[in-house]
Amino acid sequence: QVQLVESGGGLVQAGGSLRLSCRVSGSAPSPSIMGWFRQSPGDQRKMVGLIIDDGSAVVADSVKGRFTISRDNAKSTVDLQMDSLKPEDTAHYYCNLRAQRSSEEYWGQGTQVTVSS
Repeated sequence: QVQLVESGGGLVQAGGSLRLSCRVSGSAPSPSIMGWFRQSPGDQRKMVGLIIDDGSAVVADSVKGRFTISRDNAKSTVDLQMDSLKPEDTAHYYCNLRAQRSSEEYWGQGTQVTVSS
């Protein structure tokens, strides 16, 4: 059974930094797309960043230049470095893994990020 466990969320002041980490356990599909999504109350879950096995990555325009996504295939982890945080970055952040060659998809339980002004 594939499980994704996030860590690293918390409360930070505007302008500060946080690093989220997601560890994958179990027989994860390969190749895969891993990513981070976020959701605020009353809003849809939105993509923050995606990264594939070779390290090619994209991030949402709203976080470009502030957030960096990375993955370590050997350790089965995907990280999200968040700098210059803004109050509007406050959300529940979720880790996602999606197979590139099948419909397999997995989500973590999420971790809360709160940015105070």
